[in-house]
Amino acid sequence: MTEETLLTPADFIAPLFVVEGDGAPEPIGSMPGVSRLGLRDLVEECRELAALGVPAVALFPKLADGLKDDRGSRALDPDGLVLRAVRAIKDSVPQMVVMTDIALDPYTTHGHDGVLNAAQDDVANDETVEILAKMAVLHARAGVDFVAPSDMMDGRIGAIRKALDGHGCSATAIMAYSAKFASAYYGPFRDAVGSAKAAGTHSLDKRTYQLNPANRREALIEAALDEAEGADVLMVKPAGAYLDIIRDLRERTQRPLAAYQVSGEYAQLHAAAERGWLDLVKTRRESLLAIKRAGADMILTYFAKEMAAELAL
Repeated sequence: MTEETLLTPADFIAPLFVVEGDGAPEPIGSMPGVSRLGLRDLVEECRELAALGVPAVALFPKLADGLKDDRGSRALDPDGLVLRAVRAIKDSVPQMVVMTDIALDPYTTHGHDGVLNAAQDDVANDETVEILAKMAVLHARAGVDFVAPSDMMDGRIGAIRKALDGHGCSATAIMAYSAKFASAYYGPFRDAVGSAKAAGTHSLDKRTYQLNPANRREALIEAALDEAEGADVLMVKPAGAYLDIIRDLRERTQRPLAAYQVSGEYAQLHAAAERGWLDLVKTRRESLLAIKRAGADMILTYFAKEMAAELAL
């Protein structure tokens, strides 16, 4: 009767990794229990998530190395992997809310979230934004409910909103990665989508466009800009190490607030549990409670399916 924070399956968004074909799921070594899925298994996973009450999935592609180039050209393929995945889910599980990543890192040989400038030492912000706006329109036309720009380019939310509205896609919402920090917790995700291999390192330096982990006020400025440009949902990423940012934003905005419990947070709980140092069931629940208690309305987490099943008991 006095418990203040309650988790429900409806709080969760399940990130899913998709690959070409209908082969067996491809386990991701650095993320125990998580696999890349072909379209058939992806649809089945969405059915199971929906049956458990998880309302949304976020899709991330893993492309073969030969399909990547320095400009991420495959991101604008009208019959690309993610677009076919969206159509397959919507055909088979129409009630599932589908979110797609708008960024170039899965498509580029260098692993950055945008195209590089002439000196090859930084992203070309404005040129990247033009590509991202076109990418968002393709995803909207495929039937996605939310486009989720994760690139952290300046001005991309306004450009994407303008492009969506101008192409008759005003009903497509934007979940903005508004406070995305240049974090050390992203390594397993880069394994999952292949950007670590492309770049040759888990520690790809994205500090020129992602936020400095030391900067609290800057995160609030970035989120306010995204809100002013038309973002429907704001996000903080990572979640666990940035609970203060989640709380700050919750107190400053009336927009829905998402938080991403990232791959490194997931992996470290599994690693400690495998060594017998932590109880996985208890710590995953506590970590998610903390994120919701801080003020998140929705949580992207690789624990979504397990937690939804646990909460149904």
